[in-house]
Amino acid sequence: MYSLRLWSVRHARLLESVYRMGNPLIVAALRRAHRVFGRRIDRPVTALERAAKGLMFDCRMCGDCQLSRTGMSCPMNCPKTLRNGPCGGVRENGMCEVRPEMACVWAQAWRGAAQMRHGDAIRDIAVAVDHRRFGTSSWLRMARDD
Repeated sequence: MYSLRLWSVRHARLLESVYRMGNPLIVAALRRAHRVFGRRIDRPVTALERAAKGLMFDCRMCGDCQLSRTGMSCPMNCPKTLRNGPCGGVRENGMCEVRPEMACVWAQAWRGAAQMRHGDAIRDIAVAVDHRRFGTSSWLRMARDD
């Protein structure tokens, strides 16, 4: 999964385009499904999101997805779970202070954001993670306007 996560960052512009085209369609479909099925869709949609985003981005299902803002690099993969930039311990070679065999999530995020059309969004401050949302679907949150 780690190599696929790095691939996703290297191809952030392509994935951003796919996201911008596909997101309105997915949200509209989920809104319709929610009207028909209610909360019964939560479990299958969350499982689908976990599988898709887990494979591509090593997603941690925080319930507040920041991938489109962070160069397709999930900030929750940071051992310190930093949401607004790297810690002071990033090594000179761009590797993580805590896990030296892993590239710093935020160094990757800046590389990915530099490729994206809307990469300046990485400069926006993200609010702290609401830990009550862990394991929930951010797709459903968008569809329900939560």
